[in-house]
Amino acid sequence: MIIDGALLRRLLPIGLAILLFAVLAWPDRSLAAGEAKTFTFLYVSVADDAHYAQTKSYTGLVLRDRKPPIDGAQAAIRESRIIGRSVGVKFSLEHVELESAENAADRLAGLIAKTAAKAVLLDLPPAPFRAVVGRFSDDDDVVFFNIRHRDDTLRQSTCAQSLFHALPSNRMLTDALAQYLKSRGWTRILVLAREAQEDRNLADRFVASAKKFGLTIADRRAFVLGNDPRERDKNNIALLTGGARYDAVFLADGEGEFGRYVPYATFRPRPVVGTDGLVASAWHWTWERYGAPQLNQRFDRRASRRMAEEDWAAWVAVRSVVEAVARSASTDIAAIKQTLTADDFAVDLYKGVPGSFRPWDHQLRQPVLLHTYNAVIARAPIEGFLHKDNILDSLGIDQGESTCRLDEQAP
Repeated sequence: MIIDGALLRRLLPIGLAILLFAVLAWPDRSLAAGEAKTFTFLYVSVADDAHYAQTKSYTGLVLRDRKPPIDGAQAAIRESRIIGRSVGVKFSLEHVELESAENAADRLAGLIAKTAAKAVLLDLPPAPFRAVVGRFSDDDDVVFFNIRHRDDTLRQSTCAQSLFHALPSNRMLTDALAQYLKSRGWTRILVLAREAQEDRNLADRFVASAKKFGLTIADRRAFVLGNDPRERDKNNIALLTGGARYDAVFLADGEGEFGRYVPYATFRPRPVVGTDGLVASAWHWTWERYGAPQLNQRFDRRASRRMAEEDWAAWVAVRSVVEAVARSASTDIAAIKQTLTADDFAVDLYKGVPGSFRPWDHQLRQPVLLHTYNAVIARAPIEGFLHKDNILDSLGIDQGESTCRLDEQAP
């Protein structure tokens, strides 16, 4: 192809101007110069964690088969190479498995000093998790990410300046379900909950969500697993769900042994939501929009399994820090924290709406996916549910009702 010389002379200044604009617009000119800096992520777990033991029914069926989400973090590190080269930072990940949960905070302090880690992904059971957060609650040299726990108290009474939450809270999940139920006109809800603290807490969150969005709790009943005839009103699904008028059933059964039998067995033919039936999650392998299939495929190729919501949480935690480093042109933790909670911060979640962190409790704002076992049915916030500041804040405990006010404590 022959290019006219006069045309080339006219186009050359335009091309140079575009190139100059791109260079000047890049936020991290200082980091890109010279030798690349190293930014270390630390993934911390504990050996023989019961959370990852296969949950089996009495017949030997595997009901819960959780996998450690380090694969999600590793996928994000791999994807950060191009940005890292552009800003002059080499992002790396180290996995440390504690021999036991005892003295986890003390051991982690030594590990952080040894590895010079600046960001820590915590995959720990509740007790050592809280111990670590308490020890480093106001630490200015490291940032921690919760990639495992949905407990609302971690975002409220025990929130911490150094802790950010990648997974949605239980209240965000129950708000998403309540919005969907309201949108469908299913306004009278029967609540069934296992007599375990975590499931009672989840049922409490749903009751609060029901009140928030104008649903009526038809009744709240506890169930037990077994076939003791003396407890038929608690272990027989037809009896358990009889004698009340309701449009849908909310189920709280983290173990899953009883809950898997509830759909299609209720006294009234009604939909089931909660831990079975229609489930609210941060991520699901059947999500088919906004680049999600490509992310799922990349993860599947690397881990040889489907991406779970904890994997996604680890992935987005790393991605958020990488984005903050690029935007702030710094690897300083104070600058990263300030960037993460800035009004203009945004990270691509592959869910159609950019994510950001709430400055008052450090919860990642995000859409919630409502899905069955093999299909995403809806994405919350549901159309028609508004918020005066940010539509994603219609999910979860809002700023006005929050007991955590990290934005007022920040320097």
